[in-house]
Amino acid sequence: MDTRSEVREFLSTRRARITPDQAGLPAYGGNRRVPGLRREEVAMLAGVSVDYYTRLERGDLSGASDSVLDALARALQLDDAETAHLFDLARTAKASPVGRKPRKKADGLRPSIQRLLDAMTGAPALVRNNYFDYLGANALGRALYAPVFAEHAPNSARFAFLNPAAQDFYPDWERNTQELVATMRGEAGRNPYDKRLTDLVGELSTRSERFRTLWAAHNVRYHRTGVKRINHPTFGEFELTYEAFELPADPGLQLSTYTAELGTPSEEKLKMLASWAATDAAEEVPVRPEA
Repeated sequence: MDTRSEVREFLSTRRARITPDQAGLPAYGGNRRVPGLRREEVAMLAGVSVDYYTRLERGDLSGASDSVLDALARALQLDDAETAHLFDLARTAKASPVGRKPRKKADGLRPSIQRLLDAMTGAPALVRNNYFDYLGANALGRALYAPVFAEHAPNSARFAFLNPAAQDFYPDWERNTQELVATMRGEAGRNPYDKRLTDLVGELSTRSERFRTLWAAHNVRYHRTGVKRINHPTFGEFELTYEAFELPADPGLQLSTYTAELGTPSEEKLKMLASWAATDAAEEVPVRPEA
């Protein structure tokens, strides 16, 4: 990843989205050549010189202190995910060659995590890595995400952008893909020298115009909680709340669970899906012949 280019594009796109009115500044003149704040306006809000902010926006964060980064985050009205991304970019800019190595990742799914998944029978649960590969799931998770797990190597990003079935599976496909790319952008900021992640971004950029457009927006978000609609090929539409948890002992792995609000059609469908998944699993277990 070209860190200077990432910094330049991130700061300029954040500056472009804020109007003087949103920043509490008077808008002098009727014709502004930029869609958002001018560089000198950001510099004033951050309490730094125009020359210094210009240097920052040109991609040089190597000398920026935490206090300057905090001031910049406030001036640009960055949320928590965007602020963390800014600090990640600065950390990369300051890193020595020794520090420019991919962070250690979990190699796979530990048996105890799979046992935990299997013990969760009332809610779909899945585990993915930071390359967006699904490494494991419980029976209900596999049933809910059946079209994704039908692929040889289930990957949420490749499915969303390269499989035509994704637009039917996700009723909110446009919003889902925006959020997915924003999550990937944050991951790339934390792991800028991870070749496997860079290769995934390159593959999707080459094969999907939608991905290229969203990636160029430089939006960043956390994937923690929210509501997701899924149009299951057999049971129809579900509206589920998801919760995502990092696995501290397994760097790069994230557990996601899905629940339905009590008394809703989605809750009833989830029970039907669980029964169907359990029956399907039982049919696959061979019957041991009697002695």
